[in-house]
Amino acid sequence: MQSPDQTTADTDETARQDGALARLARLLADSDRTVVLSGAGCSTASGIPDYRDSAGQWKRPQPVQYQDFVRDPATRQRYWARSFVGWERIRSAAPNRAHEALAALEARGKIAHLVTQNVDGLHQRAGSRQVTDLHGRLDNVDCLECGASCDRTMFQNRLRAENPGWRPKAAAPAPDGDADLDPESCAAFNVPTCDKCSGTVKPSVVFFGESVPRERVERAWAEVNQADLLLVAGSSLMVFSGFRFARGAAQRGVPVAAINLGRTRADDMLTVKVEADCGLALDRLRLRLDA
Repeated sequence: MQSPDQTTADTDETARQDGALARLARLLADSDRTVVLSGAGCSTASGIPDYRDSAGQWKRPQPVQYQDFVRDPATRQRYWARSFVGWERIRSAAPNRAHEALAALEARGKIAHLVTQNVDGLHQRAGSRQVTDLHGRLDNVDCLECGASCDRTMFQNRLRAENPGWRPKAAAPAPDGDADLDPESCAAFNVPTCDKCSGTVKPSVVFFGESVPRERVERAWAEVNQADLLLVAGSSLMVFSGFRFARGAAQRGVPVAAINLGRTRADDMLTVKVEADCGLALDRLRLRLDA
């Protein structure tokens, strides 16, 4: 049973968040061109873990670095073994009410564009059409030598064919289609090369330590620079590739709002912040604008 002081504190916090949501609803209602920057917090309710805690710190060891993947066959072997297991969670994930609310807001003209740091494709599956996948998509793979691409499902079938009877000893889910496996299972995994040139195959996503393709950054900047409101949804903005857009908007005098559980790197720039679950807050925001 809660103490009276705790009950009062909870009531005050609820009122504070209700007030923040009301201010955000007014900003969105008055905006002619809102751009959304989304992050992992939009997809956690779909069963896809995120990387960081409420303080913006890593919950787990940092992901594979790009240079390690390119240079080290053992790193690629470990990555693809874990991804072989983790892909099924991404493939079967369904959009949640955060994705659905953003798609509904776009459909009624309240969101002009969505720049997402996520690689799961759930915004598009929910119905969002104006989307820039800043960090790419997991549902495609590319050859780093000849540039050939193929659907991830096709490559998953190749991975399965190269590893008949392979069974990991452990498989805890991790962010972005990763999975925690024991080293022995990873060491026994065979990774196919490109079927056209025998080159190294990599998912069509931006790894940590890798640059976002220039044309994708320019497309995102073009949208952000036309915005009169930037809404950050479910991102701590600890990665610079997303933070720079919030900073750029704030430097132009454009209001920057955020819906996020916990600290963001842009907290001192925010016009309003709603500290709540993305799905709950975005659904309530949609209902307020429909009223």
